[in-house]
Order: sequence, then C-alpha cells, then structure tokens
Amino acid sequence: MKIFFKIIISISFIIYLYVLAILLFFNRTGWTEMTLIMLSSNFVPFKTISMYIQAIFYGNMNLDIPIKNLFGNLFMFLPMGLYLPYFIKRTKQVSVFSIVFLSILFLIEFTQLLIRRGSFDIDDFILNTIGALIGFTIWKKLCKRNAMRG
Repeated sequence: MKIFFKIIISISFIIYLYVLAILLFFNRTGWTEMTLIMLSSNFVPFKTISMYIQAIFYGNMNLDIPIKNLFGNLFMFLPMGLYLPYFIKRTKQVSVFSIVFLSILFLIEFTQLLIRRGSFDIDDFILNTIGALIGFTIWKKLCKRNAMRG
C-alpha cells in the first residue's frame, strides 16, 4: 500500500509540474519585447495586490481579473508546499524549505524574462510564496497527525 501511495504522489507531482510549466511558460499570448517586459514589471511590493483588492471592493474592474490574479497566484504554488518536503527530505524545516522554494521561484521568474514569457511582478512572487507556505503548513499538520496515529 505504501508503494502504491508513493506512485500516486509521484504521478500527481509530474502532472502538477506539467500544468505549472504550461501556465508559467506556454500560456502567454505572443512574444513580447524586453523593453515592454521591463515597463510592465512591478518591483514595488503590494502595488498590484492593493490595486486588485481595491478593484474587488469598489467594482472598478471586471471581478474575474483580480480574483484570477490574486487567488491564482496564491494557489498555483500551494501544491509545491506539499511536494517539496515529500520529495526533498531536507526541506522539512521551514527555513530550508523557504530557501529552496525562493530559489526555484527566482529561477522561474528569470527563465520567464529570458524567454520573454511574462514580466516580473514582486506581488506574484509574494502571493506564490504565501501559497507555498500554506501548502507547507498543511504538510506539517498532516505529518504531525500521522505521527500521532502511528
């Protein structure tokens, strides 16, 4: 039963990585020039997050846009918080997990800039990190509950 569980987790991880790659690298409309990417980049923390929250409360934007951006970025990396400590045993501590996850996220953002698919947004970075930490917290709680059972 344990081997079956590992196989299911491994297959789900591969599917997750495939969907993540599509969302991050192949689901953009058209190639953009580097100058446009730099102009559309956001290096000011909470700039777009606050804009989207205001849009939700004041209704000055189609609700679909802020909800997809806020919750999409939050939940896109939540599974990573479950998978990383499962597959990389060293990431069972939040400090090591954070360093590894942030390194992966920087690599993703750099790759997006390099292949000109998207722009850097520090708010996406913040939301992705919060999502991964939520996943990590869930993983920790599940491990603690399983340890109490067995």
